[in-house]
Amino acid sequence: MASAGLISVAQAQEWDKAAFEGKGIDDVFKILGAGSPEKSSAVTLNAPDIAENGAVVPVGITATVKAEQMAILVEKNPSSLAAQFFIPAGTDSFVTTRIKMGQTSNVYGLVKADGKWLMTVKEVKVTLGGCGG
Repeated sequence: MASAGLISVAQAQEWDKAAFEGKGIDDVFKILGAGSPEKSSAVTLNAPDIAENGAVVPVGITATVKAEQMAILVEKNPSSLAAQFFIPAGTDSFVTTRIKMGQTSNVYGLVKADGKWLMTVKEVKVTLGGCGG
């Protein structure tokens, strides 16, 4: 994104180290300032029911609200926060990426909109681990 001029190089180099080092879902929620996010039908997690290779699991989040921030969390990964996105104003509330999963786990789609955190959760079954497994 920095090479496309959408964000500065400095922005591309920034990351929330504490959030990525969070131990467990609740710890990451706390570090992100999400508290206890509300389950919402406004957030959709696009992920396979079964991932044949945990090293490259396609995951996306779509929201019907104007997102400020989005995050993907994997409950049983060594680092629960798999990805974090800051959504510029005027941008569609949609992200997609590939994540690693070491085993079958609940995957959370977390969205911050109007200062409020919303979420959805889906179990993704992994047949071949991707986190050193």
